[in-house]
Amino acid sequence: MVRSPLTPAEVERGQRLGALLRRARGERSLLGTALAAGVSPETLRKIEAGRVATPAFPTVAAIADVLGLSLDAVWLEINRPERAAEPAAPDHDARGRLAS
Repeated sequence: MVRSPLTPAEVERGQRLGALLRRARGERSLLGTALAAGVSPETLRKIEAGRVATPAFPTVAAIADVLGLSLDAVWLEINRPERAAEPAAPDHDARGRLAS
């Protein structure tokens, strides 16, 4: 099966996701964050660099949970134009909402 090329909008959305996760990770180590989320450090590195524009939902959910981001905040951040984007603040009550 041949995968269709990503659209420019999908590539930009992946770059916004990576930037959001980098900002939310702050001073935390990439290795520690990746291991806590159950993903490889290389996977997290690629997502943060925007090289994986469409990561799997469970991967994004696990990373967001470790970083204290709600999936609603992630969705809003990655779907707005870059000019209007402001960093979403970590949501410390997100753990309870991630399962709902």
